[in-house]
Amino acid sequence: MITVENLSKSFNDKQVLKNISVVFDVGKANLVIGQSGSGKTVLLKCIVGLFEPDEGKVKFEDVVFNNLGSKEKREIRKKIGMLFQGGALFDSATVEENVLFPLNMFTDMPIEEKLDRVNFCLKRVNIINVNHLFPSELSGGMKKRVAIARAIALKPQYLFCDEPNSGLDPKTSILIDNLIKEITDEYNITTIINTHDMNSVMEIGDKVVFIYEGSKEWEGSNTDILDSDNKNLNDFVFATNLTKKLKVKK
Repeated sequence: MITVENLSKSFNDKQVLKNISVVFDVGKANLVIGQSGSGKTVLLKCIVGLFEPDEGKVKFEDVVFNNLGSKEKREIRKKIGMLFQGGALFDSATVEENVLFPLNMFTDMPIEEKLDRVNFCLKRVNIINVNHLFPSELSGGMKKRVAIARAIALKPQYLFCDEPNSGLDPKTSILIDNLIKEITDEYNITTIINTHDMNSVMEIGDKVVFIYEGSKEWEGSNTDILDSDNKNLNDFVFATNLTKKLKVKK
């Protein structure tokens, strides 16, 4: 479980996050939605410690993360997996070397054990026989799968995904959504996903948090979202034909 308490963040004179409090549940796909520029990515970066909040707390279980020193933060970061928006694979490294990276950084495992873990993770995301290929030789969907394999290499308790469907076609987006959800359920991970993709919300949104101009305006499940009376949320949600049709069918 990750708890955010009264978190605020400004850059120069612009307040980007305004007193946000939310609990992200264990074993759930927790989706943070909102328009571009609403503060989703800044919130994610504050949670993982890439930005220091001006006010408030970020707690991993009962530990206040932003009060820790660098050594203690490193111990928690060993439990974190990150899936970046573009995948963020190292272009000059092979698939195998990309998935090995966190294992080399954070563990003293023998190389044979590391390679076994690499192959296990690649198999888990349904790609095989690609160990010695480079990212430039992979499709967009395969790159995201490799990035997920790297994110779960350390058996994380917490998984963060920033716009995981960015740049993918609708069919591949659904496959990636389902894969993230399967891994979340299978390993009982606390997963936080930043997205503006309403298909993802309706497919896997166990818990949905709506951010509007830096403030948390609504939270609930993907079924609750269709009955919300929050105008800003409705303007965001029903901008797509998918959710309009779902509203009518309901």
